[in-house]
Amino acid sequence: MGVRVMVLDEHRLLAEALASALKLRGHRVLAAAAPAAGAAELVISRAPEVCLLGTATPAEPGVFEPVVRIKRERPQIAVVVLGPVPSPRGIAAAFAAGASGYVRHDERIEGVERALAKARAGEVAISPQLLQGAFAELLNPAAQLDDEGSRLLRLLTPREVEVLVRVAEGEDTRLIAAGMEIAPSTARTHVQRVLMKLGVGSRLEAAALAARTGLLDRAGLPSAAADFPVGP
Repeated sequence: MGVRVMVLDEHRLLAEALASALKLRGHRVLAAAAPAAGAAELVISRAPEVCLLGTATPAEPGVFEPVVRIKRERPQIAVVVLGPVPSPRGIAAAFAAGASGYVRHDERIEGVERALAKARAGEVAISPQLLQGAFAELLNPAAQLDDEGSRLLRLLTPREVEVLVRVAEGEDTRLIAAGMEIAPSTARTHVQRVLMKLGVGSRLEAAALAARTGLLDRAGLPSAAADFPVGP
């Protein structure tokens, strides 16, 4: 039996793609939207069984305020968060706000469906792998903010690190391409890969994440991107 669901994400294309996939699998999708504000009001007014709520920054303060309001005014609605690989703080914040589950943005549609079914049944919907990772970090006192920067740094190639440096310094695609002596289309591809690997939706978010976690400091890079040795 299909689930009556709403899909809300900061990225409209992602919300619409996921909504289409769920419709094809027999679920009743009430709405797919990317509201900058008013997410809680939209969910409360439509009253789905489950709301899939996307965020690129699960550890940021206040990001789960819509969940708090939804659960306060419509406690019967289950909320499952869609997000990047989270830190323990992100998972804790989601469940503290009243979420029933957490699913990664890159989860297969079958995994999303399992989360929907569990949430509708009143069960906790989170993969064992995410829980194991969260517990491992929580049990390791060394897993502090700078270690998050190290973890993110390991996701990037040397060339992607250089791209991130240039993004953090405010360079646009044209300047990145010229500075790295590559085609603008290649520079744009590198930028998109960096955003995807960091789990953010914009260059501004990537620069803010790099600053907040000390990612570039952990790389031991000088401030000038031109001094960075470019990898293959």
